[in-house]
Amino acid sequence: MNNSQLRKLGVPDFLIAEALAGIRSAADAKALRGYKLKKYLPALLENPAAHADDPHFGLLAKGVLTAEAEDLAPAPEPIGYRTWGDDIDAEAHKQMREACGLPSARGAALMPDAHVGYGLPIGGVLGLENAVVPYAVGVDIACRMKLSVLDVPAGYLEAVPDRLEDALNKGTRFGVGAAYARSGRQHHPVMDQDWNVTRITREKKDKAWAQLGSSGSGNHFAEFGLLTLTERDEELGLDKGEYLALLSHSGSRGAGAAVCSTYSAIARNKLPKRQQERFGRLAWLDMDSEEGQEYWAAMNLMGDYAAANHAVLHKNVMDLIGAKAIAGVENHHNFAWKETHDGREIYVHRKGATPAGAGVLGVIPGSMADPAFVVRGKGNAESLDSASHGAGRRMSRTKAKAKYAFGTVKKTLAQRGVRVISAGSDEVPGVYKNIRQVMAAQTDLVDVVARFDPKVVKMCGDGSRAED
Repeated sequence: MNNSQLRKLGVPDFLIAEALAGIRSAADAKALRGYKLKKYLPALLENPAAHADDPHFGLLAKGVLTAEAEDLAPAPEPIGYRTWGDDIDAEAHKQMREACGLPSARGAALMPDAHVGYGLPIGGVLGLENAVVPYAVGVDIACRMKLSVLDVPAGYLEAVPDRLEDALNKGTRFGVGAAYARSGRQHHPVMDQDWNVTRITREKKDKAWAQLGSSGSGNHFAEFGLLTLTERDEELGLDKGEYLALLSHSGSRGAGAAVCSTYSAIARNKLPKRQQERFGRLAWLDMDSEEGQEYWAAMNLMGDYAAANHAVLHKNVMDLIGAKAIAGVENHHNFAWKETHDGREIYVHRKGATPAGAGVLGVIPGSMADPAFVVRGKGNAESLDSASHGAGRRMSRTKAKAKYAFGTVKKTLAQRGVRVISAGSDEVPGVYKNIRQVMAAQTDLVDVVARFDPKVVKMCGDGSRAED
């Protein structure tokens, strides 16, 4: 009897191993088999207490009893969380409260750019003990910011904008499914790492290689801009002044999405039915389980891959204008980290939140017409050492497409000195919160080191489904 047959008889996924062990034991003892077995298992599931001492299926019966007890147990009281900013919709708070009701929740915070997501809201920070939630990491695992400060004059922005635009067009790929042909595939040591850590990473390695150096849709971008420092920063090694910089935002593409969907489904199937219904996309994997360790390995590989994506993109674009990087900042913001807070080791999920430990550098973008900021974290314990990951949406993509005509917005931005090569109406500045207000709401989380003003912007412009 296989897994599919057992499911049809009503055996839940998280007890299939016990059912198969019972079947093998019964077969060895020449006890139940065939028709009798198909009648016996539903009877056990209906009245597990009567079968708890069965020499072959006792473990299965006890597993059902344990699951029933967990279903009937009162839900744990949700932990509290602090919110930064006040421009956050009620649905995002509802999602945050649901996440804080997870049995392993030990810490949480909501950033000022927060808005509704899948499971955990975007801008949600969640610390779990011995557990990880794939959807609290996100679909685009290790979505990431990378800023390269270039050794060519800032005057390039006004002197040779066509050359900068050409470099972005030729040095990048954007959109759902965007990839390089086999003859043009990019190279990076990440493809020499062990992609056999899980079945899904092994199966998606070829797709990942084809997409290496590319970006998705939604809020992914690559742009040239003016970086301004009002004083010297020793860590960056940059004096006060203005610099030409390249900034990008993208993640782990199709491979990362496959890892998320695969392990989120596994997590849901391991939960008792009532917990599946209650937690949905907040389903978790215990970190002492084989599946939890598999997801962790796959997630970290996707982190390396996302970093490689940016490295390849930046090299390609910089080569096209004959530039090199003299400084840089980069960070993940859809990831989970094993950290110690209040003396306890927890897994901190930052879904659309920037790591902001004491002294940690990061980049928080605004929109195609508003500044991004290089920041240095203050290590605020209440935020679990986190800050916002951007301005945050204030409007759904559907509403944005109905309200804005991109052609009109593009002309307005050109008058403001921002050249937009391609984008969608769902990513125009009006769909985002005010980045200056967002930054003002988190002065206790980060210090601003530098300001980046976009000047030549490229995004996905085909109106396809967002991957962010």
